[in-house]
Amino acid sequence: MGLFLNSKIPFINYSTMVADPYFVDKSALLGELLPALCMKNRYFCITRPRRFGKSVMASMVASFFGKAEDGRKLFDCLAIADNTDYSSHVSCHNVIFIDFSRMPQFCDSYLVYMERIVNGIKADLKGEYPELPIDTEQALWDILQLVFDKIGQRFIFVIDEWDALFDKSFVTDENKKDYLEFLRELLKDQVYVELTYMTGVLPIAKYSSGSELNMFLEYDMATKKKFSEYFGFSDSEVDRLFEVYVTKTEYPAISREDLRIWYDGYYTAAGIRMYNPHSVVCALSDNELANYWTGSGPYDEIFYYIRHNIDAVRDDIAFMASGERIPIMLRGYGAAETDLRTKNQIYSAMVVYGLLTYENKAVSIPNKELMDKFNELILENDHLGYVHRLAKESDRMLNATLSGDTDTMAEILEYVHDTESPILTYNNETELSAVVNLIYLLARDRYRVEREDKAGEGYVDFIFYPEMGNEDALILELKVDSTPKEAIRQIIDKKYALRFAGKLGERPKYTGRILAVGISYDRKTKKHACQIERIRL
Repeated sequence: MGLFLNSKIPFINYSTMVADPYFVDKSALLGELLPALCMKNRYFCITRPRRFGKSVMASMVASFFGKAEDGRKLFDCLAIADNTDYSSHVSCHNVIFIDFSRMPQFCDSYLVYMERIVNGIKADLKGEYPELPIDTEQALWDILQLVFDKIGQRFIFVIDEWDALFDKSFVTDENKKDYLEFLRELLKDQVYVELTYMTGVLPIAKYSSGSELNMFLEYDMATKKKFSEYFGFSDSEVDRLFEVYVTKTEYPAISREDLRIWYDGYYTAAGIRMYNPHSVVCALSDNELANYWTGSGPYDEIFYYIRHNIDAVRDDIAFMASGERIPIMLRGYGAAETDLRTKNQIYSAMVVYGLLTYENKAVSIPNKELMDKFNELILENDHLGYVHRLAKESDRMLNATLSGDTDTMAEILEYVHDTESPILTYNNETELSAVVNLIYLLARDRYRVEREDKAGEGYVDFIFYPEMGNEDALILELKVDSTPKEAIRQIIDKKYALRFAGKLGERPKYTGRILAVGISYDRKTKKHACQIERIRL
């Protein structure tokens, strides 16, 4: 047993996960790997956004196959135990586990980075097979070939964070090419490779049809259906976790609907809707909703991808922050690509990193956790021009609405319309909705804002649900070439206020006022009009 060969580290890590009260059993994935052992298509690269369970799955694969510990202690009670080949493979294979995110102390060069891994594996092999004439000066693949030739041993390679190297400041473009060549020499068509399971965020950079790593079958979340269900949490899995949470938490502060609003919204190619697993587990463990996934990085993480082409994506950000979806042709995003210029390149990269979700050939912001970061970007980044300026008016707009000051509301809307915004043609209510969303952006600090929510007998443009029950609730209806009075009549006639009623026999959810807000725009006169009425349930 060594640091890399049949290491105890992944077993201990996975044991910790299994013992967690919010553990979700994804071990059925192992059953999909078993038929590939020693077959031609035995190379798997599965990529997902960070914190979507990649490392957990890598530790699971190494723990199941590896000889470091008796895997039955972990897997006898998991789904994989029902597989007919379970007993033939659990703890029966030699596993070389490499986590490329681990670095040597004080590492400042590619050679030092790689020497830790290469020399570590050589030392493990020499210790495991003392009877063999292993020369550690030889290439790693030559030593592995020697082991196979002499005693017939094959190895399963589990590679976690394969793309971590591409983010290191000391790694040059030439180093990256050397790294891909290293993986090719180590793995491609090598008879000692029984299986390779590789995971990371970035898909493999394919330079040509004869690229270094073209033996891998690649599976991302947005375009490949296989393995979709093993990363992220499904609705039914979150249902079970929520039951655990309610049972074990003395004073539950989170509702099931809260989890959907904050952490749901990702889609796989198979059409499965997924929750961010890291955020769900953190929220239930802490008994608190927060930006767990995005909290580790500021809005600059989003700005990084749009910085080269702000003009092209500015309008789309305004629409997406309003809840709209933007059609794109999703393209592959490779590890070697850093110069993102076109909208398709930018959005494809943001899908890969989990900053956007992709469904039915369109991208959108998946949930409140990400929406908060996009709103922060809009409010804090003046590079976004008119989008930033409109959002800066949002505090004044909300205060004017709550005080019934329709003159100030109209004044702000006129200011908005006098900007250079290309979305202010108001060709339809979608464009008006995007503008209204921007000028109420700061309301999201006090309200949960939803678009096109099913309410009463129809669909309402915006509903503002107060975070505090005694604050005013708002229902916004928008009209082009109509009147705000007509908008309010629709709110009343369609009984949109029923969204604020409790269940039968319960008290209403909100004790404050319910304000119907009608906003219209006349394309002939180029004027906005606003009207506010208090309505009852």
